[in-house]
Amino acid sequence: MSKRKIFHYKGIRVNAFGLPVSGSNKTDKVRRNKRFYNISFKSIFKEDAPKNLIVMYDIPHSLKKERDWFRRHLIKFGYEMIQKSVWVGPSPLPKEFVDYLEEIKIGDKFKTFKLARAYSPLISAMA
Repeated sequence: MSKRKIFHYKGIRVNAFGLPVSGSNKTDKVRRNKRFYNISFKSIFKEDAPKNLIVMYDIPHSLKKERDWFRRHLIKFGYEMIQKSVWVGPSPLPKEFVDYLEEIKIGDKFKTFKLARAYSPLISAMA
């Protein structure tokens, strides 16, 4: 009689093809953090709104999920990436959004700077 090999991936029992195997065994529970920030904010900005706010952030890798969520919302608000963690877009950020950043513990990981005039990628490229 041969004994079947048991595989695990990220705490979940899987078969030889890497597909999850269902079972009533207590060891099949997911062992990773299941927190998910599913709050979504709608953009209050028009497409042609002047881009006059710089957002700079340094969110650590341990908060990767929150960082990705933050980036997706910057894109949704019409922000453009200038560098990896420097974005420019319309201002001001919605108060509910900023309050939620405090709630998920990344409110102190970013800074905003108001520009004297609207950002234009053509002017920046020529300078």
